[in-house]
Amino acid sequence: MALFPSACFCLLLLLGSGSGHPTCQFLDNLMFTCQDSKVTQVPQTSQERHGTGIFPHQNKNHTERAFLGLDEVEKIEISQNDALGTIESNVFSHLPKLYEIIIEKANHLVYIDRYAFQNLPSLRYLLLSNTAIMYLPVVNQIHSSVKFVLDVQDNINIHKIERNSFLGLSSERVDIRLNKNGLTEIEDHAFNGTILSDLNLSGNDKLEKLPNEVFQGANDQPFLDIFRDQDQPTAQHRLEKINKLIARSAYNLKKVPPLDKFRSLIEANLTYPSHCCAFANWTKQNSFFHPICNKLSLLLDTDGTDFDLDDEHDYYQSLCKEEVEVICFPEPDAFNPCEDIMGYNVLRVLIWFISILAVMGNLVVFLSLSTAQSKLTVPRFLMCDLAFADLCTGIYLLLIAIKDIQTKSQYYNYAIDWKRCGSKAAGFFTVFASELSVYTLTFITLERWHTITYAMELNGKVRFRQAVAFMLVGWAFAFTVAILPIFQVSSYMKVSICLPMDIETPPCQAYIMFLLVLNILAFLIISTSYISIYITVRTPNIISSNSDTKIAKRMAVLIFTDFLCMAPISFFTISASLKYPLITVSNSKILLVLFYPINRAPTVPVRHLHQEFPQDFFILLSKFGLCEKQAQIYRTETSSTVPTSHMKNGHCTPASKASEGPAYALVPLNYLK
Repeated sequence: MALFPSACFCLLLLLGSGSGHPTCQFLDNLMFTCQDSKVTQVPQTSQERHGTGIFPHQNKNHTERAFLGLDEVEKIEISQNDALGTIESNVFSHLPKLYEIIIEKANHLVYIDRYAFQNLPSLRYLLLSNTAIMYLPVVNQIHSSVKFVLDVQDNINIHKIERNSFLGLSSERVDIRLNKNGLTEIEDHAFNGTILSDLNLSGNDKLEKLPNEVFQGANDQPFLDIFRDQDQPTAQHRLEKINKLIARSAYNLKKVPPLDKFRSLIEANLTYPSHCCAFANWTKQNSFFHPICNKLSLLLDTDGTDFDLDDEHDYYQSLCKEEVEVICFPEPDAFNPCEDIMGYNVLRVLIWFISILAVMGNLVVFLSLSTAQSKLTVPRFLMCDLAFADLCTGIYLLLIAIKDIQTKSQYYNYAIDWKRCGSKAAGFFTVFASELSVYTLTFITLERWHTITYAMELNGKVRFRQAVAFMLVGWAFAFTVAILPIFQVSSYMKVSICLPMDIETPPCQAYIMFLLVLNILAFLIISTSYISIYITVRTPNIISSNSDTKIAKRMAVLIFTDFLCMAPISFFTISASLKYPLITVSNSKILLVLFYPINRAPTVPVRHLHQEFPQDFFILLSKFGLCEKQAQIYRTETSSTVPTSHMKNGHCTPASKASEGPAYALVPLNYLK
């Protein structure tokens, strides 16, 4: 066996090969070993050692002062022993040169006596890992005189840190690592009497907060690694002493404490990029933490007297006015700029106007069409679907507007909750509404084109059942593509405006490209169909009214608004999906507010206000006791009106088949969008 240098004696409790008799021995006075899986206790050693001593390990009772007399020992390691159950008092006591104790992978070690560690002036590292102990070992009688690292980790049965737990541990700086235990509570004054250098509480999933007085009595606290899944990072009145804050994997740390609490902070390593936005535009003056500046401030403020500062004082004054930026990681990326949801004040105003118009306008149209007394025809049914889709778009814009106001100037504190919950709902609304609207608009156009083009045929009209079947397919399609980002095909959490902008993987990229190509194809179909409709009604053999010009203007407006909506969005989105973005996320919000709702919100009158809309609207109001006289007028006109084309010599006659087609074709044109 290779031997360690003569300055290092080690105790190793290892899983042996199973020699049959548990034995412990010194090897050339350099290494003390106990090799047997049946070792259950640290044995009692002789104070006189001559050469190699062999100590049988027969009794089950643990003896005190196990290492008494080993004055030269520098390192003790107890490792990989599943049978060791207890460590009694004075086992690690009065060992002047001992600098390291390692106790790990002792899965059945449940008890360490409160006097097990005493008077170890050279001890600088104590590791307790992967044990079954239920209480933090008492370490306040170690009295080390060197910088000390206490590493207690992966002990899931330790639930509580009591007050004054580390008092007397060391007279120098102390690094305390309590990560990945089962901590649920840390009492006030727990770190009293320590010169606390580093503190790591990460991995304690059930530890939700620290009391305000937890660091009371600690002389310093320049470095803090807070625990994972924590809501409130630490007692806020002690944050002013922290120079470096680490909050990696702190997934439940959703809000940053008030910035004025971090008076000495110069570096932060956090979990979420949005939290770094809190420090992005925040600078501190040296006077917050520089001792010279603090003294100079007191000097200048004494009795309100103005002093004539010499050059040295001028230097100090210049130093104290210097601003210091906080270094923060991870930095916000291009998808998460440090700004509010809307970013621009103009957009913040416009989105309210557009969203309210979209919600109110489409809601009125939907209720008017769906509750009208007249028969629910195919055009009316399709208009109901279109109004509902556009209503969902308005709801999405309204959700964005409300959240923008709620998080104004502090979006970084609400970004996590918004992206985890709200963004999925808002994103689903907008994708579902967008695709349902495009699908419905395309089907309406094709239905009009088919009806007008084949008006002379008996089966030239789309039947109501056929329309319902087609729209069921559309609803299923819109629902499917809207729910895919919730299942990791792209993501609504990528940006604050909840659009699926994640293109990191091929499926995500294919998803975005598929939707874009589909929307462009729909626009081409709509444009071509409207042009064909206009050519048809302008044909000389078609009996038409003098409304051709109005029809042409309406078609032009519809095609223009669709183009104005689709062109910029498609262009910039395609470039971004190919990973060559031409605009930033901030600029894309302009498209969201000004271009995206063009064919949904501002064009409600153009889309839905056909010649029968006033009648449907007033009849709807009459159900709530409003405008009853006007509604009655419309009811009377409807019941008494007889189509003049069907009158002959004062009697009603059926219209000829030759005139039936064109007459039907011209009336529904008023329903076009």
